[in-house]
Amino acid sequence: MANCFRESQEAYHNGDGARAKELSNEGKEHQQQMEKLNREASEWIFIENNKDSAPGEIDLHGLYVKEAIEYTDRSLEEAKMNGQHEVRLIVGKGLHSTGGVAKIKPAIEELMIKHQLIAELDPENAGVLVVQVNTARDRGVGPDELARRLETKDDNCIVM
Repeated sequence: MANCFRESQEAYHNGDGARAKELSNEGKEHQQQMEKLNREASEWIFIENNKDSAPGEIDLHGLYVKEAIEYTDRSLEEAKMNGQHEVRLIVGKGLHSTGGVAKIKPAIEELMIKHQLIAELDPENAGVLVVQVNTARDRGVGPDELARRLETKDDNCIVM
């Protein structure tokens, strides 16, 4: 794919517009095929990781950040439609990420802010976010409690 695009640019700069167009189209076909295969792979990974999961538990291991966000969005919508009150998102601690830095967890925390959902780390497993869905906002954590929790220097986290 990258070779096609690079060669397309070379052909264009050499004045061969027809060849440049041909190579560009070939690169686009390769890109579409790559995206299709990536979607299939992420679906397979998600299904495999969640086939034995309890209801309301979503394992996001093995997914790219963009894929994890898409599956989280879908799962939260399903939870809302099914009347669930809690979803447990297994985001991991980042132990297997490059440099040991979590990528999925901060992205999902940002997503919870976007959706204005209450999410806290599971006190027994820092790789799990417990998200409250279908609950009235005024029954959740108030601003004073939120400020108190954000000021504490422990491993717990609350995202709104």
